[in-house]
Amino acid sequence: MDRAGTAGRRLRHGQGDAEPAPDLVNRHFTVDGPDRLWITDITEHPTEEGKVYCAAVMDAYSRLIIGWSINTHMRTELVTDALGMATIRRKPENDKKVLHSGHGSQYTAWAFGQRLRAAELLASMGSVGGCYDNAMMESFWEHSNSKSPSR
Repeated sequence: MDRAGTAGRRLRHGQGDAEPAPDLVNRHFTVDGPDRLWITDITEHPTEEGKVYCAAVMDAYSRLIIGWSINTHMRTELVTDALGMATIRRKPENDKKVLHSGHGSQYTAWAFGQRLRAAELLASMGSVGGCYDNAMMESFWEHSNSKSPSR
């Protein structure tokens, strides 16, 4: 069919041309003060009524969760809502603020990039499949899941 020119069109879902951000953290999660490095991730929690997803933003200095969002889906709004809460609660004012995330489509979405620019945050993404690139958030999720009443 390709030779005859009758092959069907291949449709791409989402924005396949989204470029990941560089890794500005390089696994160095120690910072000198609050609101210099934020880390974000999504996790899934099973419930009796189905799965829910939680996105959280953590300040690497205090290790406090400063923004979160919970929903039944993993669309971009899940992470933009968590980031929105973090920026409203903390209002970071230093000139080198970094938000470190994974490579999920939520974090490479146009809407998330707009929210980062509005908050004057620099995007940072670890390597694909690198379990240590977001170790601080993974540790938080593991601890929170072990305290979950469903376990």
